[in-house]
Amino acid sequence: FESLFLGTTQEFYRLESLSYLSQNTATAYVEKAQVRIEEEKDRAKALGLASTTEEPLKSIVETELIERHARALVDMEHSGFASLLTDETKLQEMRCMFDLFARVPSSVDNLRDALAERIKADGRGLISDQERGSSDPPAFVRGVLKMRSRYNDVVAVAFRGEKRAQKRMRESFEDFLNADTRAASCLAVYVDELLRNGLRGCSEQEVNERLEKVILVFRYLSDKDVFEAFYKQHLAKRLLGNRSVSEEAERAMVSQLKAECGYQFTSKLEGMFNDMRISRDMRDSYKAHKRSEQDEGEADSSRVKPIDIEVDVLTNGYWPSQNVPPCTLPIPVQGAINKFSTFYLEKHTGRKLSWQSSAGSAEIRATFGSSPFRRHDLCVSTYQMCILVLFNDRNTMTLGQIRSATQIPDMELRRHLISLCTPKHKILKKGSKGKAIASDEDTFTYNPDYTSKFKRVRIPLVSLKETNPHKTSTAAAEASAESAGSSAVPASVEEDRRHLVEASIVRVMKARKALHHNDLIAEVSKQLSVRFVPSPQFIKKRIESLIEREYLERAKDDRRLYNYMA
Repeated sequence: FESLFLGTTQEFYRLESLSYLSQNTATAYVEKAQVRIEEEKDRAKALGLASTTEEPLKSIVETELIERHARALVDMEHSGFASLLTDETKLQEMRCMFDLFARVPSSVDNLRDALAERIKADGRGLISDQERGSSDPPAFVRGVLKMRSRYNDVVAVAFRGEKRAQKRMRESFEDFLNADTRAASCLAVYVDELLRNGLRGCSEQEVNERLEKVILVFRYLSDKDVFEAFYKQHLAKRLLGNRSVSEEAERAMVSQLKAECGYQFTSKLEGMFNDMRISRDMRDSYKAHKRSEQDEGEADSSRVKPIDIEVDVLTNGYWPSQNVPPCTLPIPVQGAINKFSTFYLEKHTGRKLSWQSSAGSAEIRATFGSSPFRRHDLCVSTYQMCILVLFNDRNTMTLGQIRSATQIPDMELRRHLISLCTPKHKILKKGSKGKAIASDEDTFTYNPDYTSKFKRVRIPLVSLKETNPHKTSTAAAEASAESAGSSAVPASVEEDRRHLVEASIVRVMKARKALHHNDLIAEVSKQLSVRFVPSPQFIKKRIESLIEREYLERAKDDRRLYNYMA
């Protein structure tokens, strides 16, 4: 009787499930299946079925109602699990489906797969928006954070916080965020926006909460060293331009990164803060020195009032490298620099000062119009100062003349000149039409009619795109094409990676003396995973380089075994 009973039950549920599923939604089917399973359970109890019969019966019902239709319940249009994932209000329906599928553990993989595919599809959508330029980097990160919050709720509620679903969610985010280095650069820009003005007016708790969300995205990145490089550039601009919302917020961000990746990851960032602190003390000391000099020379009324300069002395190894040759500074400014150099080098013998004029700023007083004169204090970059001071002696100059007088690199010179010719801040008049500068013969004329309702005026820099539209659009296209590939790593980061991999190989081999190829690659990858994940091919190239330089050698009887050469 048992085999006939089980066979009839199986056929009944096979036909009923097919019929019901073809005429109803997936959510209605799930409710029906739950009812049927409970009915069978109650019936078995009422009839007093032996456990040897009840277990096969339960298995048959679950196979026919769940396992056989698992894929269809996920893929069904408008009401399947994949469709429910697109609607934030359907968490309870998804939970009911998960509870049903959980009766047959192997079928839950279908739900996890659907979750992973949905996350990757949404992620690819964000990336394509960013590629098309319809969203800026901060909008991309905000999109990722919104996705993360939403799918975290899906896993917590619908999947009841299941560990394997959490793992699939993490892997899916990592998959699309590490397709190239875009996510690392976008995250650095997003943090820059937060720390410039996004956190203004926030309490300490709100600051920590928003920075913790940044770390959630940061954890998904495998190229953490790329983020560090971009972050360091933005941090340098904030510190040197005094643009941070607060030093506490800056230090809180570095603390979060330190907790996540260890001291070594943030040592240079902390060094930058230390340099700024020492520079503040140095400025106070130099001001006191100048005051004592002025007191001694008060009797000499013919002396010209000296120019005030504030110098940030930065440690070369901590800050982003700037290989830009210094420009020709106005004579009074150069005199002030020479005085500071003398003062500083008397205190710190054996040091060398290298002046980074490309990173400085200045405040100059300009006079416009005829009597009554209009005076404005212009807040400009060092390059803009060098350009404007030339117009004290003449009213009109060509691009070629300005370049030879200032020695400012061509692209930067064009950018800074265009910034002084914008409709809002037309301090100079450009001879040619259009935004771009046509040639070295293009003229620039002092504009006495410039006016502003503000006494103190900040002159912002235009973007590089506006400097030379034709050239930049090509460069942007090339940059876009480059960033689309997984190897689009900044050259400075690539160079650092070579050194890090080689140092790691030498450390491992020095400790082990002899190691097989695969073991060495595994050990090096593990050591460097906090900063980035090197490919086996990349590590192999560095091994070859170390063999050439006689740090390692191959064993004579086994080419895949390496020996350390002391």
